[in-house]
Amino acid sequence: MRIAMLAPIAWRTPPRHYGPWELVTSLLTEALVARGVDVTLFATLDSETSGTLAGVVPASYGEDPAIDAKVWEHRHLSHLFARADEFDLIHNQADFPAHAFAPLVSTPMVTTIHGFSSDRILPMYAPFQDRVHYVAISDADRHPALRYAATIHHGIDIAQFPFEPEGSDDLLFFGRIHPDKGAREALELAAEVGMPLNLYGIVQDSGYFERDVEPLLTAQARFHGPVGGAERLRALGQARCLLHLINFDEPFGLSVIEAMACGTPVIATNRGSMPELIEHGVNGFLVDDMAEARDALALIPTLDRAKVRASVAARFDVDRMALDYIALYRRILGQGG
Repeated sequence: MRIAMLAPIAWRTPPRHYGPWELVTSLLTEALVARGVDVTLFATLDSETSGTLAGVVPASYGEDPAIDAKVWEHRHLSHLFARADEFDLIHNQADFPAHAFAPLVSTPMVTTIHGFSSDRILPMYAPFQDRVHYVAISDADRHPALRYAATIHHGIDIAQFPFEPEGSDDLLFFGRIHPDKGAREALELAAEVGMPLNLYGIVQDSGYFERDVEPLLTAQARFHGPVGGAERLRALGQARCLLHLINFDEPFGLSVIEAMACGTPVIATNRGSMPELIEHGVNGFLVDDMAEARDALALIPTLDRAKVRASVAARFDVDRMALDYIALYRRILGQGG
């Protein structure tokens, strides 16, 4: 089976710190290669893979201001689709622009939809659904106007996340600094209960950061920016709990399962995919408002951090994700289960 894996070019694959789409693309690519699948990863030229790297884009536009996103994205797509007949299947991880090329080639195509952002993008999905096989990353993120080949939850390499049996007294926010992700709510809750809070992530909305986040930062509530490597693992594991008090319908939430893989439970707003990830009272709590979040925080010490980790290992391991995609590929290619 020869797979062309199309990565986004916003960040390197795998990313150095932020880049959830690129991270999932890398995790899946490496897991497929480990299972003997012939994968060519189309990504930025500074990307790393145990498969075959193919690319024309020198670096990511998220890291190199000289890279014009529109220009190089089209060059990136053209490079892959010019080689489409070399592969049994194209797996698109880079959103809807690739669909414009889909009718021009005969190679079957899968698109993992990393969050259906709004109905405005529907014109680049609905007309192509007879040609492209869509995968949802959660049942909650399925759009009623589309047909889906499968729902496949993301998986992570559990072994890469050290178990932290004790955690600490600090609360954690881990995600984009954007109104959707609830950084302000995390800060307000931490201040209300008098507990330290560490915030990690890229500033995606500078106005929101300056208006709603920065004024609430103190010696007890610190913003650290994006983080990667060993420091990222320490941040996820050495916390009492992750606060994921979102203001939108979260399509998945990688940081949620990453924190739980370290044993850190999660308090999350009961929206989007959160009920698919969080087992209420086992690995965290689902809440509807700030009062419930405060009450849940008092119950965090009753949770067994070993059971928190086990709940993720059983359902969100990268090997499970790879096997789910291999089964889908085989079904599309008529190779059976």
